[in-house]
Amino acid sequence: MQDLLYLFQQLVNGLTIGSTYALIAIGYTMVYGIIGMINFAHGEIYMIGAYTALITITGLATLGVTWLPLILFVALVCAMIVSSAMGWAVERIAYRPVRGRHRLIPLISAIGMSIFLQNYVHLAQGSRNIGFPALIQGGFEFGPADSFQARVSFMQITIFVTTLICMSALSAFISRSRIGRACRAVSQDLGMASLLGIDTNRIIAATFVIGAALAAVAGLLLGMYYGSIDPLFGFIAGLKAFTAAVLGGIGSIPGAMLGGLILGVAESLTAGYLSSEYKDVVSFGLLILILLFKPTGLLGKPEVEKI
Repeated sequence: MQDLLYLFQQLVNGLTIGSTYALIAIGYTMVYGIIGMINFAHGEIYMIGAYTALITITGLATLGVTWLPLILFVALVCAMIVSSAMGWAVERIAYRPVRGRHRLIPLISAIGMSIFLQNYVHLAQGSRNIGFPALIQGGFEFGPADSFQARVSFMQITIFVTTLICMSALSAFISRSRIGRACRAVSQDLGMASLLGIDTNRIIAATFVIGAALAAVAGLLLGMYYGSIDPLFGFIAGLKAFTAAVLGGIGSIPGAMLGGLILGVAESLTAGYLSSEYKDVVSFGLLILILLFKPTGLLGKPEVEKI
């Protein structure tokens, strides 16, 4: 019984972290699916979203606002607005001028933007860890009171529900909206989509904006879950989300979700049964195995070269 409760606890912890990895991985996979490039500044956009949410929460507390739903709603909206604007700026400054050139040039440009954003936050907010208030507390406990009890917190439930809502809304947007259909057309053939009258620059910019908005959601959720943030907060999470995107099949939105969940569960089980020092080894080892035996990822499709 105790072993099953412990396993259940590790699975819940893994699905919690995996859900946020999936939200961040969407930004990587959407950008790659449309222009075939990796936005390595995406982790820093997620980090800026977390800082924006924290600043907003602090400002509302200073003004005397105490109603939790209003605080969370305003913090989420502000974080999404700032992160979306940052995503648009990254596309406009770091990608659009070098689009169509050798793939190494946009890669270096994105890494430069990532370093710039990290140092900007260092100068603006300092390099120390900043505490993030635990606004959502409490939860459910399972098991006998005199031994190990599995716990599902309200924060974890909030992460599950928020991720499900965001993924469902994104799927509906991509499949039914005019911009979503244009995104699918551009991902199939950018040149032909342009000839058919689609404003490809606007669609690519919209892709960056959507990915940045979802990263801001993850920034707020993980900030509250871990309880602290710092300027390197986005680098590690961005690297894990990129791993999740490749694991699930980069360019595939369901693949990003699946990859994030698998990666989160693998990390949690490793930390729970072996040691937290080995969780990164197992995660990236899993990525290497996928690349060796299924290079396109779990749900990815082989890339067809057009000649």
